[in-house]
Amino acid sequence: MQIPFSSKLPMVSTTIFSVMSKMATEYNAMNLSQGFPGFESDQTLIDLVTKAMNDGHNQYAPMAGLYALRENICNKMNHLYGSNYKPETDITITAGATQAIFTVISACISKDDEVILFAPAYDCYEPAIVLQGGKPISISLKLPEFSIDWNEVKEKISSKTKMIIINSPHNPSGTILNQDDLLTLQELVSDTGILILSDEVYEHIIFDGKEHQSVARFPELAARSFITASFGKTFHNTGWKMGYCVAPKTLMEEFQKVHQFNVFCVNHPMQVAFTTYLENSKNYESLSSFYEQKRDLFLEGIKGSRWEYTPASGTYFQLLSYKNITDEKDVDFAKRLTIEHKVASIPISVFNKNGEDPKMLRFCFAKKDETLKQATEILSKL
Repeated sequence: MQIPFSSKLPMVSTTIFSVMSKMATEYNAMNLSQGFPGFESDQTLIDLVTKAMNDGHNQYAPMAGLYALRENICNKMNHLYGSNYKPETDITITAGATQAIFTVISACISKDDEVILFAPAYDCYEPAIVLQGGKPISISLKLPEFSIDWNEVKEKISSKTKMIIINSPHNPSGTILNQDDLLTLQELVSDTGILILSDEVYEHIIFDGKEHQSVARFPELAARSFITASFGKTFHNTGWKMGYCVAPKTLMEEFQKVHQFNVFCVNHPMQVAFTTYLENSKNYESLSSFYEQKRDLFLEGIKGSRWEYTPASGTYFQLLSYKNITDEKDVDFAKRLTIEHKVASIPISVFNKNGEDPKMLRFCFAKKDETLKQATEILSKL
């Protein structure tokens, strides 16, 4: 007997990340597709988790997260961005940034609300909007810089616009928003009820002496913004699924109404460990130089090849244009690259709602140096 069932997400299938990672395993290819580090987290942090378990921190944590951890997050953000967040009211520890993003959208978006997002966009935004009955309004970033046309944003804002989602440093392009971008956004939403969801999971991975422009730096923006962040991206342990959300009290109260019935609380011993680990700012301040060296190693390996690129300004992803190599669709080329040449990547068209194919692949350089050298030796010969 087949039970009649109408899918709420009929167009959603297995994500390209799962597809390419599966292919990497099946064809014994180097996995530069899915965004996870190819090396272990700091042993000190692992030992802190083990100690917390042995010390008995194995039952439910407080719903919002351990106060000491929230306090350390506030101290970090207020020091870095000149903000004034309070641990009592403005922080919630989450099961990774994806849960935080889903919870923000669930708490704020109702039927027919419009949400502006920028393509190519990370794939978790749109399904969450659709599930709440909202309408995604996709604006294409302008190539080759992957910049935002703020005049187009102004034109797309309507009486139904409830939220704008921004992501900097940006996945998949590796570009960053500058101060003028944030000031323009601040002016556009001034005197409106529009909320901002700022996905800042790569805030500590930014290159060439540039500064991360968090919405937390801009008081008028911060007052209407949710910021989502990731311990997993920062501390090389994406499988732990630990992150947090930051927002002013009135917004965070709505977030927690959903959070308490979504996961209620998250991993207690890991929260204890991160509390201690965050007390040493070197544990996140050194990330930019660490990943900048890997970016440069990756790009040096393909120097003089037929690949074209603009060096990533942040994240641990590098886009490469293959327009001088083949006219294949990016999905087809990514699969062939995995099968025939043993290097897995992510095609960029999957991040675009309209399927626009700029003939680019995304490569993750959060891998061991020997893996990057092996991969670029292969890529440079194409």
